Amino acid sequence: MRHSFQRFSLQQTTHPQPVQKDERGLPAVLFLNWSGGVLWSIDVQTSNKNADKSRVNMQKNITSLGLLNWDDLKFFLEVARTRKVSSAARRLGVDYTTVSRRINSLETSLGTLLFEKSRNNGFIMTAEGQRLLGYAESIESTLHMACEQVSGSSVALSGHVRMGCTEGFGSFFITPQLSHFLDSYPSISLDILPLPHFISLSKREADIVIALERPEHGPYVCCKLCDYSLRLYATQAYLDNHSPIEHKADLSEHVFISYVDDLAFSSELLYMSNLLPNAQAQLRSTSVIAQYTAALQGRALAILPCFLAAQDPRLLPVLREEVNITRQFWMYCREDLRKLKRITLLWDYIREVTELNKGFLLGENRAIRFLQ
Repeated sequence: MRHSFQRFSLQQTTHPQPVQKDERGLPAVLFLNWSGGVLWSIDVQTSNKNADKSRVNMQKNITSLGLLNWDDLKFFLEVARTRKVSSAARRLGVDYTTVSRRINSLETSLGTLLFEKSRNNGFIMTAEGQRLLGYAESIESTLHMACEQVSGSSVALSGHVRMGCTEGFGSFFITPQLSHFLDSYPSISLDILPLPHFISLSKREADIVIALERPEHGPYVCCKLCDYSLRLYATQAYLDNHSPIEHKADLSEHVFISYVDDLAFSSELLYMSNLLPNAQAQLRSTSVIAQYTAALQGRALAILPCFLAAQDPRLLPVLREEVNITRQFWMYCREDLRKLKRITLLWDYIREVTELNKGFLLGENRAIRFLQ
């Protein structure tokens, strides 16, 4: 759901003020209880004067109260993203009862039901909850930006970043590169979440994602991170014990390790069907690390990323010139997070180390390089 307002300005105040209204009679300012009796007023400016009726109604519902407690909105956001009170409680470091009480408090304040309980799907937002979600997320992002701007560089260079990344790239390339980053910014902590499970930026399951495909739509900042190559690999033992492989046609006599086609998280991984449509797959796995480990046993051939296999002298490239597959990695994050200093620092660092290792990722050399 897209919301019409785009800009906020923050100003500090110590006393509640009357709700200000614009030329259309709609509330223009939202007052949030921040902490210690201090209020933050947020000027809500709508860019679309023809905003739909439900959006306007939610704005009236929120601002007619004069005050909203930001703490209640934090609990609302976590339940909306996780769909479970227990999961929200874990992420917020509180107990189940506290989350439930906060949600009830917010619903009472707004005079409406925000969630419906589903036995199979957890807590599902009502139409009113969906309307509130966009406003709450924008307020959250604005307050993050405000904290950075008013707290100084020491706070801006601290905090937590959660990054989703494909399993092999995250484990064999990104993670080794992070040591220098963490040494440079010891107050920033990182989570690395492996794909293939789908990671939702809209639910804030991650702040930055590195994936095989760019998002088709959404409020994201996206860039092509790099190209990388995949080649066919085997152990010396496999090559010694099986028929020679001199041309691509010879591959029909061999067995392979591959992905489980119907469970692959991206169509970009289904390269076996193009290389050899009738290939015999003796072992299949959704994990590229499992495929790599299986290839080391010397029982089959495997198509593996060069950044994973080229570093291991136990694996030899097969038909190096004939089998050379190129894919891309894309990096993206939400627009409202891109301006946060810790996000910018990690974003720029990842781009720098991938550019430094352009040849390594394309299989042109076997040595990974690190920033000094």
